[in-house]
Amino acid sequence: MARIGMVNYINTAPIYEVWKATINRPDWQVTEAPPSVLNRLLAADELDLGFVSSYEYAARPAKYRILADLSISATGPVGSVFLFSTVAPAELTGRLVLLTGQSDTSIRLVRIILEEFFHVRPEYVVGEISGRREADRKIDAVLAIGDEALRIKLENRYPVQIDLAGFWHQTTGLPFVFSVCAIREDFVRSEPETALAIRDALLRCRAAGLEQLAEICDRVAKRIPMDPAACCRYLQGIEYDLGPTKQQALEKFFTYLISRNEADEQALPLKIFPQDP
Repeated sequence: MARIGMVNYINTAPIYEVWKATINRPDWQVTEAPPSVLNRLLAADELDLGFVSSYEYAARPAKYRILADLSISATGPVGSVFLFSTVAPAELTGRLVLLTGQSDTSIRLVRIILEEFFHVRPEYVVGEISGRREADRKIDAVLAIGDEALRIKLENRYPVQIDLAGFWHQTTGLPFVFSVCAIREDFVRSEPETALAIRDALLRCRAAGLEQLAEICDRVAKRIPMDPAACCRYLQGIEYDLGPTKQQALEKFFTYLISRNEADEQALPLKIFPQDP
């Protein structure tokens, strides 16, 4: 039995829609959840591998390796990880920023952008994103991700909308890797062939999903809801590889985390499975 975690946002649809349609392996059990839930399950040894926040790997690198050439990432704007604000970011010192609890990576990224790039020190609260909560707490800015961010963007409720991956790319020249497919070290040691088989299946699904993108968008756009053409434009901006530039981007992000005492120093160098020959 292999226990696999899959993010339940439409950004995984090019992989996961094909997986659901073509992979018939009762011994491969899939759990769907937001990234932060998958992080906790993997850390608690309740999953063997899965798409988790890249921060989860950095926080506990001794427990994991990273499956080669798989990620959820973007080179430039990602379209679904936003800081929505009533004021310019440079004016957020002392103001309240509501952070979604669904992604540990995005929380760290927005803090790096605000504190290291804009040099501001807001007050932060982690909680559910909702109109009532925002009004009750006099929220000045909101970090939202995934399908929720897509909905808020369509509503045009905030005058300032910063795509975090786009800003990271503009500032560093690098892509941003939101999620990696992390696998537990003990599972790699005990079940290396199963680990390779699952990776191969994910890569096949990715290739097929990108070929079938228009059809997949027609199916999943209604979840937001959004126009299928807009859904396709969004998913065309999501990347699923982990090539050398993406690895360099991970290293840059992890270097920031380590310097801020938010990650384990053993997060670098990256441990990839399987290693290139």
